[in-house]
Amino acid sequence: MTLQEKLKEYQLKHEAILATNFYNLETLQGILLAASECNSPVILQLTRSSIEYIGLKEAVVLARQALDSFKIEGWIHLDHGDSLELVKKCLTQGFDSVMIDASNEPFDKNVEITSRVVEEASKHGANVEAELGYIAKLGQEQSGVYTTVEEATNFVKQTGINALAIAIGSSHGFYKSAPNLNIERLKEIHAAVDTILVLHGSSGIPDSMLQEAIRNGITKVNLATDIKNTFMKALKQILFNTDEIDLRKVFPKATAQVVDLLVDKFKATC
Repeated sequence: MTLQEKLKEYQLKHEAILATNFYNLETLQGILLAASECNSPVILQLTRSSIEYIGLKEAVVLARQALDSFKIEGWIHLDHGDSLELVKKCLTQGFDSVMIDASNEPFDKNVEITSRVVEEASKHGANVEAELGYIAKLGQEQSGVYTTVEEATNFVKQTGINALAIAIGSSHGFYKSAPNLNIERLKEIHAAVDTILVLHGSSGIPDSMLQEAIRNGITKVNLATDIKNTFMKALKQILFNTDEIDLRKVFPKATAQVVDLLVDKFKATC
């Protein structure tokens, strides 16, 4: 089943697919162990930084083989793609889905860039996600400025995208103040467009708030910061209390913490 078909299926059920970023073998294993335990499909996400760290071909082979080994239904997605060049490279390597993030550009420029990605992705049958509005990135302040219904409607019509990340009060990275999603705005946008709606910045959002967002139109939930933070905090604690030098004995203990985190997240989103 294509990702587009799966997302539509989940949209009709008012459920969401968890989209998880992986950074190395250990975080990938943690994601798939949790998905296997919960019998859940998963979207495996890679950013430019992770691609440059692991290698594009290597990351795709690793992800495909892991999905097959764990017998998990899953897809590979480019998260926050920042150029058409990177999008093309990912599509050539067989990515199921790509995101182009031109949200920092003026509306018309965002439309222009996104439309070019939609055209390119159509040659590969790939899903396309874009971002509209201000969703604070790591280190930026939350603004309280939300995507409008008019913007979302016009953007979808002009670009033909499959999925849209909207600004409703979430933030990438760590929250400096308690998150407060604008569920009313989400409802309005969901009623106005049939496009899959995506929530970025789910790390730190309480499960009850996350579930309310899913009931009201969110179909794809991105999780990244919590994964790497959980792994690194666990690893630091383990290394502080041991003289063990065999990483094959140390890393699995940190991976186990990622599994625990993700089991809870899978349960919260389904």
